Amino acid sequence: MDEIAGLVEKKQAFLADPKGNFRKYLHVVNQLPDQLPSVIHLDTPAVTAGTSGDLSGTDRHQLVTLLKQLSPWRKGPFNLFGIPVDAEWRSDMKWDRVAPHLPDITGKRVLDIGASNGYYMFRMAARNPGLVLGLEPQSAFFCQYLAVQKYVNQKNVACLPATYEEMPKLISCFDLVCCMGILYHRRSPVDMLKEIHDRLKPAGTLVLENLVIQGRSHLCLFPEDRYAKMRNVYFIPDLSVMESWLLRAGFMDIQCVDVTPTTSAEQRKTDWIQTESLSDFLDPDDPAKTVEGYPAPVRAVFMARSKPVPR
Repeated sequence: MDEIAGLVEKKQAFLADPKGNFRKYLHVVNQLPDQLPSVIHLDTPAVTAGTSGDLSGTDRHQLVTLLKQLSPWRKGPFNLFGIPVDAEWRSDMKWDRVAPHLPDITGKRVLDIGASNGYYMFRMAARNPGLVLGLEPQSAFFCQYLAVQKYVNQKNVACLPATYEEMPKLISCFDLVCCMGILYHRRSPVDMLKEIHDRLKPAGTLVLENLVIQGRSHLCLFPEDRYAKMRNVYFIPDLSVMESWLLRAGFMDIQCVDVTPTTSAEQRKTDWIQTESLSDFLDPDDPAKTVEGYPAPVRAVFMARSKPVPR
């Protein structure tokens, strides 16, 4: 991991003298009350640190106020000292679809691309990996990670406020790479998959979750402008196209282990976001379509392995 030392040093310097939103959100994190939690639970739907009895009433009020200032909370849920952080996404539902298919990561290196506030990293930390490294360039989400990590304090979890493009090549470095909800934002999805393949150790595992079009007709949707009000969505493949991309990138043992339409049970407005959510992205007269008239969001989970070393 020596190749990453330069990036770590660069980001440490940035965080020591932050600008813009990073400065604003880090100021919030620095005001969080210091308190050791009496309990830590990572293998529960809500990642939990402490109980309501661990904090005084004053500190509890301060903590709620500060956590709300880090909004919008997209991933969760969390429970910090009895405060339920009800994020927009019930990420525990996606975790329950992914977790049964994960390999043993005891002592292994894991990369989480687009880690958001670290919800999946903390869930993986319960499985005793050697290191879970996250990449999250968005200021609010990275600082949410810092807030949670302050209390759960997992030594084998780390996150950098960095884009995927800033990451050194690190050929054959990771045993597991998680790329969930990222690929459809890429103009060149096969190129990204090939780079991920090369970062994996031989016979390493990729967990890929992506928007898909249901069916196996070798079709791919390329939105004209926006998809579900998102401008940065480029390619939404059907299941056969997704498998073809993975094959072209060098992967083997490809399995689609789950296909699930996104519903308001999993993505919805809460008091912890101040923005639109799923119901605002769908046609009010036909929820099977987005407001633009495309098929409503469906997400699939794929597992694949990088090629082993030839004997």
